[in-house]
Amino acid sequence: MTTTTEFKDHFSAQAEDYSLYRPEYPADLYAWLASLCDNHRLAWDCATGNGQVAVALTNHFGYVIGTDASAAQIYHATTYPRVEYEVALAHQSPLKDHSVDLITVAQALHWFEFDLFFKEALRVAKPNAVLAAWCYELQQIDAAVDAVVQQYYNNIIGEYWPAERRHIEQAYDSIVFPFEAIKAPKCIMQKQWTFKHLVGYLGTWSATQKYIQDHGADPREIILAELQEAWGDDETKTVKWPVTIKTFRLNPSSN
Repeated sequence: MTTTTEFKDHFSAQAEDYSLYRPEYPADLYAWLASLCDNHRLAWDCATGNGQVAVALTNHFGYVIGTDASAAQIYHATTYPRVEYEVALAHQSPLKDHSVDLITVAQALHWFEFDLFFKEALRVAKPNAVLAAWCYELQQIDAAVDAVVQQYYNNIIGEYWPAERRHIEQAYDSIVFPFEAIKAPKCIMQKQWTFKHLVGYLGTWSATQKYIQDHGADPREIILAELQEAWGDDETKTVKWPVTIKTFRLNPSSN
């Protein structure tokens, strides 16, 4: 576990691209999470990024607060009725005690100080509230494209991934959650993407940005021709991401 409270900002530099190229989660995921909750007054989307989860939650909750430690992410987040954004660390939210029905963390829990965040989740959660944290690994397109992306991921920018990335690669199985688990359904994100979308998405990776900072050059240029050849003449391709969902029942009154 990380013990420092310093925020490691891996995403502010690419915040605008993050809002353009990151995939959306399926509507069924939000409906299922809402079905677990006793009440639907307030949801907290922690590490909201571009705000996509916060906005989607308004279909099921009266009000949503999205927080992110990155001011740049909050600046670029989608403005939407009944969504309020705040710049805040995951374990230092502006929420009141026992006020939240659902807490969501999408593709971000691995950056947190786990013990501090779990304590904060208990503080803000209503009795019987729900915590859901999910992550997804590399996208799946086809064998040729996937091979080039895997080479890029491992051999070109591999050493630039922060250590926390291992939690994604392990599908969050290495994180100890001190809560009552709820079995989650299988979940897959799916999009139709152009070649431009794929290249833009690779640019949102923190390891890509760290490589650029260190070398003053874009590592995507190394694979661009090979990736284009693998993509071929298709205008769009189907892109899939298997999603791992960790879901828990929170009972602060019993702690």
